[in-house]
Amino acid sequence: MSGNEPIQDVDVTEGQTGAGSAIRVILADSQAIYRVGMRKIFAVEDDIRVVAQAENLPNLYQALQRYPTDVVLLEGQMIAGTIDAIPELVKRAPDAKIIVQVVETDEANTVELYRRGVRGVVARSISPDLLVKCVRKIAAGETWIDNQSINWVIEAYRAQATTLTNPKVQPRLSPKEISIISCITRGMRNKEIAFQLGTTEQVIKNYLRKIYDKLGVSDRLELALYCLHHQLLKRYMQDTENGGASGPANTTEISLPN
Repeated sequence: MSGNEPIQDVDVTEGQTGAGSAIRVILADSQAIYRVGMRKIFAVEDDIRVVAQAENLPNLYQALQRYPTDVVLLEGQMIAGTIDAIPELVKRAPDAKIIVQVVETDEANTVELYRRGVRGVVARSISPDLLVKCVRKIAAGETWIDNQSINWVIEAYRAQATTLTNPKVQPRLSPKEISIISCITRGMRNKEIAFQLGTTEQVIKNYLRKIYDKLGVSDRLELALYCLHHQLLKRYMQDTENGGASGPANTTEISLPN
């Protein structure tokens, strides 16, 4: 695919039966040889139709806007270093199910991909018949996950549960993160917090994302409830007093903006 053709419409079910109910797939891969190979694999399947190809993330976003899609087959390297790529894809095409192809699997990356909404993680070396089976299973609403990945995901959730219930193993928060949490529990919005701390809303959003990840919560409400349940600010005050530092004022009531 040349730079002048970032998205290519490929109707491989033309003239075949069952095209109306075929699984619509977008191939998102930076390497043309892989796109060609996968297209050939799906071309002989009556129930799978490649509707578009993309060689980078911007082109994939365009393809998702232009073509109704059931499954996105995504090269893992394409989203390397872009932590928000999967949530952004889910946001843009909530009905599309994502399969990520990786050169090799590792625990942290695999768990994070499933946590962020990926429905399957497969090796780049997967056999054609297994790839077809994977696409069909995921298009039907199932999750494709091998035994090793199941163990990784289970252990990750066990570790998260331990963190949430055992204060001794809770991650350490920086003074600025504690200050932001204190503002959140007082019902302040990001704009107000940014003004008070002398920074920007985007910086506050970045800090909140890190805080959510550290504490294993997903939004402001869960964060506030977590603080209330674990008396986070009170414990921080005690820790800083013992260490001779000063922390934010203790807050016992929690309010959230509408």
